[in-house]
Amino acid sequence: MKISGFSFVRNGVKLYYPIVEAIKSILPICDEFVIAIGKGDEDDETRARVAAINDPKIRIIDTVWDPKYCVRGAINSWQTDIAMKECSGDWLFYLQADEVVHEDDLPTIKARCEELLNDREVEGLLFNYCHFWGDYQHYHTGHGWYPHEIRIVRNLPKTHSYQSAQSFRHFEVYEHPRQETNTRKLNVAKVNARIFHYGWVRPPHLMQNKRRALDSVHWGRDKAEAYYDKAPEYFDYGPLDRLGVFKKTHPAVMAEMISQMNWQDKLQASGKPNPFRQPHKHETPRVRILSWVEKYLNGGKQLGTFKNYQLLKR
Repeated sequence: MKISGFSFVRNGVKLYYPIVEAIKSILPICDEFVIAIGKGDEDDETRARVAAINDPKIRIIDTVWDPKYCVRGAINSWQTDIAMKECSGDWLFYLQADEVVHEDDLPTIKARCEELLNDREVEGLLFNYCHFWGDYQHYHTGHGWYPHEIRIVRNLPKTHSYQSAQSFRHFEVYEHPRQETNTRKLNVAKVNARIFHYGWVRPPHLMQNKRRALDSVHWGRDKAEAYYDKAPEYFDYGPLDRLGVFKKTHPAVMAEMISQMNWQDKLQASGKPNPFRQPHKHETPRVRILSWVEKYLNGGKQLGTFKNYQLLKR
């Protein structure tokens, strides 16, 4: 059995993505790791940092992002596919640049891949998610933050990245990542392992820069630049006491990044959200009510959220 890791990134170091930590977190169970690195700004060191890992398993594919694909996140899926289609493993392990796996889960993941290798009905593996917010002690426990997602897929030619690269689908005839015809959800099995998502943990000024970069590939660069030129310099995470408190351990590869956190004084521990900004999703009355219903009346299961898979009993 062979496992290939893969990912994509652009300006990762400049925007405070834990891309090096992400790669290192799964290298022990991967036979190769393919990463598409987009040409970034002159002051970004992402390619050099990834190369400095100095592991023969890692293969870098240099890419240039075409602005015409920077609409509704299509560029993210195109870049994901570039890396995925260069993988040679039986199973393909995808991590986005802000996702890290705990070392304690690696034996479980590898064993599950071995167990299901010859079960051809299983096209992917479904992971549990922990979405951190603001710092490394708080995470989302409420409605709207996907609790599960596909992160390992079988190496099949008709499997492609879907929408803005959040997930994967089978495409009978592939045209673009957001098409709904000639496509279907993958059949997946659960794996008892976690994805630590750090996409919303960075200094407030860099969080605002990251949002600018993210929105530029969804709205188009001109619209995003016009909006953020008038936006506040610092991202406002809001009161953190509305989130869960994380009391377990983080992946060991994150130790240095966590030790360097220096923006605690810029975070709001409690109180009311700033009324002069748009409320975050988890602050809105609708989501707060749904979160309460899910937690106390529905056994913690989310109601009506995006679910891009068919779960098999395996």
